[in-house]
Amino acid sequence: MTPHAGIRGTTLVIAALVTTGIAWLGLRAAATGGLPDQGWIGLVAMLFLAGGLVAAGWQVRRVRDGEALSHVTPLRAARTLVLAQAAALTGAVLVGWYAANVLVLLPDIDVESQQARVWPFLAHDVVAALLSAAGMLVQRWCRVRPRDDEDADRRS
Repeated sequence: MTPHAGIRGTTLVIAALVTTGIAWLGLRAAATGGLPDQGWIGLVAMLFLAGGLVAAGWQVRRVRDGEALSHVTPLRAARTLVLAQAAALTGAVLVGWYAANVLVLLPDIDVESQQARVWPFLAHDVVAALLSAAGMLVQRWCRVRPRDDEDADRRS
């Protein structure tokens, strides 16, 4: 039996690129009215989610590596895995969204007011990539290592 491989990096890249393309087309069409300024609360929310996810994933990793933590149940580990996969995909889609916003603003980058609007989008893009990376890392931490007796069964 082959275990589920989880979300692959190529899936995240495809999600980010598709979102960038669709969002860029939509934003270009709507750009005549101007784009809304990006608030900083999104950065805080994504950082908080990534930090909480890494903390939960670290506990699952410790249990997987043999440390007995009574408060980490199999259900909690499964929920942590699902949250990690959701965070990875959400981060990838947000990378695409924020990249599309930057692409829409790039033609007017020589204008000072537009330069000031690009930096928050770039910051959000970086933090969204960190959220996606945290999701992929925790997904890896939640992976159960094959036991020795399973390896022997596969070889025979």
